[in-house]
Amino acid sequence: MKKEIGEILNQKLKDPRIGFVTVTDVELTNDLQHATVFISVLGNDNEKQDTLIGLAKASGFVRSEVGKRIRLRKVPDITFQFDEAHEYGNRIDAILRELNKE
Repeated sequence: MKKEIGEILNQKLKDPRIGFVTVTDVELTNDLQHATVFISVLGNDNEKQDTLIGLAKASGFVRSEVGKRIRLRKVPDITFQFDEAHEYGNRIDAILRELNKE
């Protein structure tokens, strides 16, 4: 599902609000009713917020495309969230570098 959603976002969506998006992870509930797609976006905070708004508007289209590509009895509802793990890791790395300098 991660691969398919990544391809849909990068190839099928034409919304100018959506910048360069990378799908980092997809979490499905046990009953496969809901999918949370974690994304990483290049750009400043305004561009990131615009991308999230554009993806929220396009979630129905993404859901229908996933339904065409993956055979499931019920296609899950899709929500998008920023993946904070990369930024968190960079912040920890910067702190460790500062400590090593001292």
